[in-house]
Amino acid sequence: MDEELKRSLSRACDECHLAGGCCFEARPPLSQRRIEILMENGVSPDAVEFAGYKRLCLGEDGFCVLFRDGRCSIHEIKPETCVAGPFTFDVNGGMLQIFLKKESICPMVRILRSNRRAYDALFTTAVERIMDLLRAVPQEEMAQILKIDEPETDLVAEIPLGG
Repeated sequence: MDEELKRSLSRACDECHLAGGCCFEARPPLSQRRIEILMENGVSPDAVEFAGYKRLCLGEDGFCVLFRDGRCSIHEIKPETCVAGPFTFDVNGGMLQIFLKKESICPMVRILRSNRRAYDALFTTAVERIMDLLRAVPQEEMAQILKIDEPETDLVAEIPLGG
């Protein structure tokens, strides 16, 4: 993805964070490897909790505990679902279902819908990260993650999961 496009997507995130954004009440799931990466980079073990699955905690303000000064403090090493951004997922009948949040939820969607190259690049990255998460998280934890309702999304792809 070129630098101008990255800046545009970043500006969309900045706009959104001012209004609450996806970091508000966010509890992104964590694989054991992601936890290790976070700890290796100075994140406190207190930032992680287990409530059916390993996840980042919320701060007293309701934002992800790693959201500071209007930004993600771990942007370069953030969890897989955070990287996936406005793309989210479910698993149904051996299919990985990929959903895109509605524009009313995420301003980045407007940019993605108007720029096919941006859409394709982020979609590919999102699917890769989601697949990484599916492979890394224990099945019982993934079952809890899949119970999380993701309203205001549109199904954009179904990908068969290999046996």
